[in-house]
Amino acid sequence: MFIKGCAKVCLTLGMMVLMAPSAQAEQAGPVNAASDVDTTASAPPRRFVTDRVATIKGKRVRYRAAVEEFFLGDEAGHRTASIFVTSYRRTDLPKDAARPLIFAFNGGPGAASLWLNMGLLSPRRVDLGEADKPQTNPPFRLVDNDDTPLDVADIVMIDPAGTGFSRLLRDGKPEQFYGLQADARATVAIIQQWVRANAAWNAPKFLLSESYGTIRAALVAKLLAGGPTMTGAMEGMTLNGVIMIGQGMALGASGDQAVLTSLPTLAATACFHGKGPGGCTPQGQAEKARRFIEERYLRALWLGSDLPPTERDAIASSLATLTGLPKSTVLDHDLRISAGDFSRELLKSQGLQIGSYDARYTLPLAASGGDPVADDPAMGQYVPAFVAAYKGYAHDELKVTLDIPYEPIAFGAINARWDYGYGPGVFAPINVAPDMATAMRRNPAMRLMIAEGYYDLVTTLGAADYILSHSGIPRDRTAMHYYPSGHMTYLGARTRAMTANDIRAFISN
Repeated sequence: MFIKGCAKVCLTLGMMVLMAPSAQAEQAGPVNAASDVDTTASAPPRRFVTDRVATIKGKRVRYRAAVEEFFLGDEAGHRTASIFVTSYRRTDLPKDAARPLIFAFNGGPGAASLWLNMGLLSPRRVDLGEADKPQTNPPFRLVDNDDTPLDVADIVMIDPAGTGFSRLLRDGKPEQFYGLQADARATVAIIQQWVRANAAWNAPKFLLSESYGTIRAALVAKLLAGGPTMTGAMEGMTLNGVIMIGQGMALGASGDQAVLTSLPTLAATACFHGKGPGGCTPQGQAEKARRFIEERYLRALWLGSDLPPTERDAIASSLATLTGLPKSTVLDHDLRISAGDFSRELLKSQGLQIGSYDARYTLPLAASGGDPVADDPAMGQYVPAFVAAYKGYAHDELKVTLDIPYEPIAFGAINARWDYGYGPGVFAPINVAPDMATAMRRNPAMRLMIAEGYYDLVTTLGAADYILSHSGIPRDRTAMHYYPSGHMTYLGARTRAMTANDIRAFISN
């Protein structure tokens, strides 16, 4: 998604936004400055372990929750980063080296794992209330999570360096962690450490990722098996599957490609808000948009100003029907409706703006502060509950007593300086889907699951369709799932249960 007047693509929680240069400057600060933790090998890792009981699908499940510190180091033997990993492991089953493991992480870059933790994976979750009308003021409640996949797999969540409680240490440098490839290598190292520490080499392994995390997952899947041209070794650690929620493997699409791939999502969203044809369904409208692209829209965009006036008028009428926007608005935008324009125009007559991260959410158009994250109608409303709930959960239930702040999202310190391969803070379009295709080629048994929300204006339905058709990812080993939700498909009781059941089936298959 490209927002007019902004300068740089960034992902938070796995959601694409653009931050203005001034916003980046204001965010930059000492939030993720080097920690004072002892960088020598003498300081033991910190661990916080509690034994707990949950009820999952009507059955009592005993498990151990652990928040544990792992260290990464350089070739000279100095510790460079302190990485915290949160795990949930069943303790009421016979020891089984073949019990599945889920390694999970969120996106950003610069987002901690509390979103997947508190929304989907943990045996305890935040209670948001209604899916599109969340509670926005404290006190926020934690409730038992009947949808956690802990009944079928142990869960390991990673907070990358600079997020959550994880920190760079005195001998660590940002360029060792805050970049496309560096981040992937660090994630591989943490997974390998955890597997060694828990003697889990033979366990079926899955990655569960969200948004920018799906970029990390594609690169990690390729790196884990190793090879002389990639890691200099042949580790041979393969994955049984990769799960991507709100896939964002290709970033930076613009122009007609961005317009084309957004249209199915715009059509589904218009129907949700009662702006589509009478009797429409979001699923049906998304499919109509796909057919319109294939049969008529692609030709119209290709012809541009050479499109005959009568055909131009007919295309505008069809787009107005699909998107719920006035025909005059479609013509004013030269038949090209961006997701950003759509979010402001769809309910403009009602004085409302819809959310980019989840178009079910609305806020008044008036008095917006203009921040692409804090003023987004979705993210601005559900973030407070997640953050407050996790911090209370970590302290009161997981018994974490660290005297450092938990960083949910690090914008200036990490996101604004991320290296996509062109230097810190410089963005250019990237596409790691071929890396995912290579990983699946190397392992003919690896499977991929992609979960997409109909109302996600950031990582859209069409973007997922397009990347699968242009990457070499095996379609016969890829399961596509669509949900009546936004970027975080687990917001709301119905879509959380749908997402969790599909994940559980994918792992148990």
